[in-house]
Amino acid sequence: MAKFKYVAVDPGTNKETTGVVEAKDKSYAERQVKDMGFYPTSVTKVAEASKGGKGGKGGAKKGGALSMELKMPGGGKVKGKVLMLFTRQLATLIDAGLPLLRGLNVLGKQEKNPTLKRVTFELAEAVESGSTFSEALAQHPKVFNKLYVNMVRAGEIGGVMEVVLIRLAEFQEKAQKIRGKVKSAMVYPVVVLFMAVAILAFLMIFIIPKFKEIFDDLLEGQELPGLTKFVMACSDAVRTNFPAVAATVVAIVIALKMFGKTALGRKLIDQVVLYIPIFGSLLRKVAISRFARTLGTLISSGVPILQSLTIVRETAGNQVVADAISNVHESIKEGDSMVGPLEQSKVFPPMVVSMIDVGEETGALPEMLLKVADVYDDEVDNAVEGMTSLLEPIMIIFLALIVGSIVIAMFMPLVKIIESLS
Repeated sequence: MAKFKYVAVDPGTNKETTGVVEAKDKSYAERQVKDMGFYPTSVTKVAEASKGGKGGKGGAKKGGALSMELKMPGGGKVKGKVLMLFTRQLATLIDAGLPLLRGLNVLGKQEKNPTLKRVTFELAEAVESGSTFSEALAQHPKVFNKLYVNMVRAGEIGGVMEVVLIRLAEFQEKAQKIRGKVKSAMVYPVVVLFMAVAILAFLMIFIIPKFKEIFDDLLEGQELPGLTKFVMACSDAVRTNFPAVAATVVAIVIALKMFGKTALGRKLIDQVVLYIPIFGSLLRKVAISRFARTLGTLISSGVPILQSLTIVRETAGNQVVADAISNVHESIKEGDSMVGPLEQSKVFPPMVVSMIDVGEETGALPEMLLKVADVYDDEVDNAVEGMTSLLEPIMIIFLALIVGSIVIAMFMPLVKIIESLS
């Protein structure tokens, strides 16, 4: 028998509690915590928690082996669209009256994605051996995130598995739709920017040096216009120092990525992302929609609010929003309202804060959060359309200015050559 330290939520009071239980493995420890009337959020073997203090090589090795054992079953990742279809099909089968085990076997036989096919059969084996569906899902963290696992666990506790799976499928469909729209909005400017850089590099490396030779032969040392000299100097710098320029660009990108992995860097970058022109407004609306829909779906599925906020914080995708959710978590934990921390974050507009306030007052918080998500999904649609229509002329003008400036710079000396020949 081993000792396991647990962190759980009391569904009656929404307060966190901790303790230690003895069990032969983690799944039995989780069941003991559930039998006590708590909702487990974290169950950790005591030996794992204290291995650092003992400092022995054997302890470190044992902990590493256990960590590897927990992570290995997940295999590879599965695309969101494939997982969305799997969830919808499983919800339909269970809603039609098929037992969970049979539904998993049916989906495993027809699944074409090799990773999800293997994982589905492993889920069926785990369920057949006596594990709950949520416990089986938790063994595949690369495929099923905490949001998925906790919603299924809430469905098991409430006996409404088919309802929860349908909600989860709808959530994934809407999230996939929003993600697709944002990606499609980003494709056009990225393609135009890539083409601009490629054209500029081609002109600088191959075309402008030819003009320079012509000017040296025909102008016989005459003074070139300032714009022409600037363009030729840029061309010489790119041609002669191309490895250094490429290395500098790569070094800047790597430095930004390394800086973004730090707590301060990630927060600063995410802060800038939310307020940059054109894109910032869209990304903020996406973050608010994701926050509202995820939290509303979790609470309406029966997941305790503190656990729901923890999951939403981990899936926020933006450190500024995650920090705001952490403040909301602490406020709820102390018995206060969500409204104060949301207002102080300055990320959530007054309309969102007001709707959440009304939801708390009337006891209809999940419904109000889902309404906020629907409103901001429409806002994202409008923002994508507006941004696309605005970016097209901006990028065309940007490309025209770059190429046009180079053409003018090369044409000005040609005027002098034509005049001298005439």
